[in-house]
Amino acid sequence: MKTTHSGVLEFTARENSAELPPHVWTNLFPDTNAEVPLIEVRYASLPKGTYAKLKPEAVGFSDLPNHKAILETTLRKHATLSEGDVITVYYGELQYKLRVLELKPSASVSILETDIEVDIEGSDSVLDEENEQHVLIPLVLGKAESGIVEEGKFKYYKFSIEEAVSEKVSSGLMNIEVKIEADTSDGDTNIYVSRHPLVFPTQHRHEWSSHEMGSKILILKQKDQSLVAGTYSIGVFGFKGVTKFNISVEVKDINNNRQKVGEHLNASSQVDSDSVECQNCRHYISSWTIVIHEAYCIRHNLVCQHEGCGVVLRKEQAANHVHCSKCGQAFQQGEMEKHMKVFHEPLHCPCGVVLEKEEMVQHQSSTCPLRLIVCRFCGDMVQAGTEPLDARDRLRGLSEHESICGSRTAPCDSCGRSVMLKEMDIHVIAVHQKS
Repeated sequence: MKTTHSGVLEFTARENSAELPPHVWTNLFPDTNAEVPLIEVRYASLPKGTYAKLKPEAVGFSDLPNHKAILETTLRKHATLSEGDVITVYYGELQYKLRVLELKPSASVSILETDIEVDIEGSDSVLDEENEQHVLIPLVLGKAESGIVEEGKFKYYKFSIEEAVSEKVSSGLMNIEVKIEADTSDGDTNIYVSRHPLVFPTQHRHEWSSHEMGSKILILKQKDQSLVAGTYSIGVFGFKGVTKFNISVEVKDINNNRQKVGEHLNASSQVDSDSVECQNCRHYISSWTIVIHEAYCIRHNLVCQHEGCGVVLRKEQAANHVHCSKCGQAFQQGEMEKHMKVFHEPLHCPCGVVLEKEEMVQHQSSTCPLRLIVCRFCGDMVQAGTEPLDARDRLRGLSEHESICGSRTAPCDSCGRSVMLKEMDIHVIAVHQKS
């Protein structure tokens, strides 16, 4: 016989009936196909809990940023815990199940209005095909890892940037390179990179991306303001077929390269007084050889006439050089199909908006009402919602959820006065901050 405990949430059930929360029901009947027997309900007085040991049933929970804080938010919705119970923690669209292994001072405890110490054991689970998509494999800077990804699926990795490295990148002394060497005989990949708390970057939610065919290097440079110290995730997406690859993250010193490039530019920018511009390729050639050069250049080379391009091509290569009819970017003929599918195929957001890829990335990161945010007041990951009705909240940059959640009151640490959470900073400055 399975036993669990729960508290009374509210007195709104129909007369002569008791309604069970989903987590209580699943703890009593983990087999959804089982025939439901008679449920016996008894009153029980439980001691306040002081200690709990939990264990994730699958890998990946510890990869979440501030996973203990996320668990704490989930536990606020529970009145009791019993050994053997399974707690479901939601993080956006993902869910993680944790089993209660041990409790103190008894096998069932109350967790209302009490501080309880929580230990989280590592999972014994082995990666399977379903769970592997949402597990972060750690990368060591400068060391390559091999992997394989199927079409339409992700393989995720994570790496960390220390403060010292971040400062050098910001000052322009270093770049960070995410490199993929791919075996494209059977498939192709795209890569997406994000900074936590966005743990699992996708085609539409990311901060950096590369869609080149075959092997690719994505350079994170000083101009990227999001490039600060912290943890980053890489999503390798199977664009076509099954792709084997090696992935690495390296910190590159660019001082020497910059100096060499500068010297090269200075040397090439000095045009001799006797140089003449070639009428075909627009390069400056010595007047001694300009006639021979132009004759050869016109016979063998073509200049792309697309506005803003002007690249010089061998005649046999010209047919393979094409421009996108929508955005004007230049590609090899074989790359155009992928470009059109990735960047210009209409995408449907769950909120009803239809946009192309670049606009969809911007939409889902900043304006989509269904985008997931971490509430600055309750710490939950929730849907942002539409703009708040209160103009002051819009000026504060609050989401619809934060506008409502921030309306809860809490006592001021200095004076004890009850103040709305969203106005606490203003209260502290106006009342308590010394001039």
